[in-house]
Parts: sequence; C-alpha cells; structure tokens
Amino acid sequence: MDELVALLDSDGRVCGSAPRSVMRRDNLRHGATGVLVRNGAGEIYVHRRTATKDVYPSHYDFAAGGVVAAGEDPYDAVVRELDEELGITGVELTRLPEGDYADDNTSYHAYLYTCVWEGPVKHQPEEVAWGAWMSPAELVAKLDEWPFMPDTVALLGPLVRTYLQ
Repeated sequence: MDELVALLDSDGRVCGSAPRSVMRRDNLRHGATGVLVRNGAGEIYVHRRTATKDVYPSHYDFAAGGVVAAGEDPYDAVVRELDEELGITGVELTRLPEGDYADDNTSYHAYLYTCVWEGPVKHQPEEVAWGAWMSPAELVAKLDEWPFMPDTVALLGPLVRTYLQ
C-alpha cells in the first residue's frame, strides 16, 4: 500500500497529503525527519541505504529519518523512524534547528534531532544495508569518497564539522 505523506506549504504548514509515489514523482514539498546518532565516544553512526530505496538508493547517510505521514506529529515521526531504521528506542532526543532542502529528487522541511546511544543498532533490512560508528574526522574524510545523501550533508554536515574543533 502507498502510504499517505503530509504535504507542506512554503511556510512549513500542512496543506494536504498525497501518496508517497505521487510525492516522489512530482517532487512535492513534504515533511521529513533526521536524527544524528552519536555514542559516548563522540562517534557518529553512518549507514548505507539499500539499493531499493525510492530516493538516493545505495547512498551513505549519517542521519536516520524519513517522511512524515499524513496526520502524524513530526516528533512522533522522528521517534518512529529512529526505531524503524536503527532499532533505537527510549533515547533522549535533542532538538536541532529545523531546515529546508530541495533538489531535483526531493523537496522538504526537515525536523532535525540528535541523540547519544550506547546500545545495539538493529538495521531494518529493507532500508539499511550496512552501518558502522565513525569518528567525525573519519566521516568528513569519507564525504569526498563515498556517495552521501546530499540533503544530510547540506543540513547536518556543518554540525558534524564543528565536532572536529
């Protein structure tokens, strides 16, 4: 079944909904979430998306996230996506500044968070093909080598670079 996605106007207000396939096909502006996961040593969890993802398949990412469903509270979507993708639950989430991103493949308003997690990471096989902890320096070095999600790099890359200082 094609899930219904919340569509947003230019001010970030919900203005309707559409099936995910229509949102992707027409590149409609929607709500999306992103969580930067760190451990106590300051490492960042990096993962590779599966080849079957509907946008940026097989790209690397350093945020867990996804689209906000129609009628879903953005914070609830953050919690849901973190659990679905990485199996992380019951963690304290720290809100980051929201952001906007648009390119030829996607257009959305981002609800961004970070957390510290010391437990196991459990990938959802349909979404995550590989993952590992990396120091901020290792991650920044890989940004020039590996195909990363351009939206995550744009929205959270500057924050990761501050961890190098």
